[in-house]
Amino acid sequence: MCEIFISASPESYESRTRSVRLHGVVTSLRLENLYWDVLGEIGERDGMTVTQLLERLYDELVAARGEVGNFASFLRVSALRYMALQAHQRIPVDVNVPIRSLDARRVLADWQDVRVDRESTVA
Repeated sequence: MCEIFISASPESYESRTRSVRLHGVVTSLRLENLYWDVLGEIGERDGMTVTQLLERLYDELVAARGEVGNFASFLRVSALRYMALQAHQRIPVDVNVPIRSLDARRVLADWQDVRVDRESTVA
């Protein structure tokens, strides 16, 4: 079982810090390279740089929730959610299909985010 995971390139799980400007405020975000790669793919689908994608996600998160909280964790979850939605054929794997062209209600219909049952995982 573990070979599936341990065979990953060490470069993919090395962390990289990027300084980004979100509406004039410079902030540093530290994510593993694999997350940066996935966020890059998401942005490219809609003709955005990673920084532009981060600004867009930040703005929409503030508009929907009124606060951001841990933005780096939000970005990790966003990348994992993107990949899970692709794996379940809710988002096309074809990167030429822009995310903005998808009907979010249809993509998320009946979708249940993966959750860890904490009581069953606590020893």
